Amino acid sequence: MIRPSVLLFAFVISAPALYRYVLDQLDLTDVMIRFIIAVPIAALLLAALRFVTAGYGRNGDGGEATAVTPTPVDVREA
Repeated sequence: MIRPSVLLFAFVISAPALYRYVLDQLDLTDVMIRFIIAVPIAALLLAALRFVTAGYGRNGDGGEATAVTPTPVDVREA
């Protein structure tokens, strides 16, 4: 099943073609072909983005986050 984010991104990618259709510079068939081509491209790009960002926010040991206590820092006056 195609995710809604993929369809939205494909719509954004093919928006210039839709705009040219509104200005009567393209045929509806050309607009639909460009949208159909944009769907797998958008799916690949978003899958790559999900793959790259999948590990962010996870701790390597699989347990809870490490507690950090703040320490005072000496500030020098200019």
